[in-house]
Amino acid sequence: MNKDEAKGKLDQAKGKVKQGIGKAIGDDRMHDEGVADEASGDVQEGVGKLKHKVGDAVKSVGDRIKK
Repeated sequence: MNKDEAKGKLDQAKGKVKQGIGKAIGDDRMHDEGVADEASGDVQEGVGKLKHKVGDAVKSVGDRIKK
C-alpha cells in the first residue's frame, strides 16, 4: 500500500464518520461533507492503486530487459 492508497482509506473513514454524525444530529451540511470526503477518498485510493500497478509493470519490464 502506498501513501495515496492510505490517504484514500483515511478520507473514506473520515467521510463515513462525518456522515454518521451529520445524520445523528440532523446536520445535512456535515453529512454532505462526509459524502464528499468519502468520494474523494475513493478517487485517491484509486490513484494509489493505479500508481502501484504502473510501478509493478515498469519493474516487470525492467526485470525482462536485465535478462
